[in-house]
Amino acid sequence: MALLSKKDSRLILDPLADNNPITIQVLGICSALAITAELKASIVMALSVVFVLGFGNVVISLMRNIIPSKIRIIVQLVVVATLVIIVDQVLKAFAYELSKTLSVFIGLIITNCIIMGRFEAFALANGPWKSFLDGIGNSAGYGLILVIIGFFRELLGSGTLLGIKVLGDPIEKTGLYAIGYENNGFMLLSPMALIVVGIIIWVQRSRNKALIEEN
Repeated sequence: MALLSKKDSRLILDPLADNNPITIQVLGICSALAITAELKASIVMALSVVFVLGFGNVVISLMRNIIPSKIRIIVQLVVVATLVIIVDQVLKAFAYELSKTLSVFIGLIITNCIIMGRFEAFALANGPWKSFLDGIGNSAGYGLILVIIGFFRELLGSGTLLGIKVLGDPIEKTGLYAIGYENNGFMLLSPMALIVVGIIIWVQRSRNKALIEEN
């Protein structure tokens, strides 16, 4: 018997493309603009949201029958805040310099509309296993876009990936810099992240006629 049924698989696969939280649902745009100038920061933020949403969905699902409807939002905030604190403390312990860069944005995961939306729309109405898959799927879809944006912004803006010089040395004029290439500083500004998101949306919709017809 397969671990994942066809419906379960769709909970993970759909948010990666056809129902992506950023490019289709247009959620979580703020962090996509703010922290994607470096690929490392994008990856850490993506993994943080995977942890928070995956386990947060499970906790909310387990508690769904005992949470009074009038205070459900407060309970959801407490759950996500607890998980965010865990992420923040782990970063401070093992990646202190990066934690200082991401400190404000890690805290803002608490109010990330993707997380609160999945709690409200899915975890409160489904069992723990499906809620876990839904959380992993949506957070992975979110993280995928962050990583793509971070990849191109750091590569074209700084000539590096994960801090490693991959296009050559701009000072010693090696690699591509030897033939006149210059880093595009505009790639490091937030407006360029929005442009990259727009390009991803355009490519995605041009490849999927169903998305065009729906909109």
